[in-house]
Amino acid sequence: MAINDTKITIPCTETSPDTDLDSDSSMSQRAQWLRAAILGANDGLVSTASLMMGVGAVKSDSKAMLLSGFAGLIAGACSMAIGEFVSVSSQLDAELAQLKRDQRADEEDRAGLPSPIQAAVASALAFATGAMVPLLAAGFIVNYKIRVVAVAVAATMALLFFGCLGAALGRAPVVRAAARVVAGGWAAMGLTFGLMKLFGTAGL
Repeated sequence: MAINDTKITIPCTETSPDTDLDSDSSMSQRAQWLRAAILGANDGLVSTASLMMGVGAVKSDSKAMLLSGFAGLIAGACSMAIGEFVSVSSQLDAELAQLKRDQRADEEDRAGLPSPIQAAVASALAFATGAMVPLLAAGFIVNYKIRVVAVAVAATMALLFFGCLGAALGRAPVVRAAARVVAGGWAAMGLTFGLMKLFGTAGL
């Protein structure tokens, strides 16, 4: 009786360490971009909502409140874009100089370098996205008191969302992080509203 010594070899695909490192690096970069976008949106939300609350403290006119918020959106988005462009351009210059010193300036190395224009556009869009929340909340409300409350409620809900999302991306405690973001936003809106109310009452 013949004995069959044939062995079945199961092909094994191994992932090279370089592939794992590239994958981890790509995921890390995406997470950093998302966190930066969340921070930009949070900045747009808090600054625009606070500005609208401040104007709303001294003027009951809906047009003045909306115009101030829209002006804040444009100014803030431009400021974020310019600041990010300058910052990333400086980083790009430093990395290019390092590549020249290392004599490694091939296309593959250049492909991984940051883009100042891309960073500027992303920052502006993130800021504008957050700033649109209080503008949309107040845009269709005529009553003064309801309009102020709507801005505060919409900003709070958005802050809670941004706080939870940022905590999830950073693998931080969600409740603590969300509470910190909401508390910071409320402090900014409350302080702006209170000081403007004080100045308006004093006739300054």
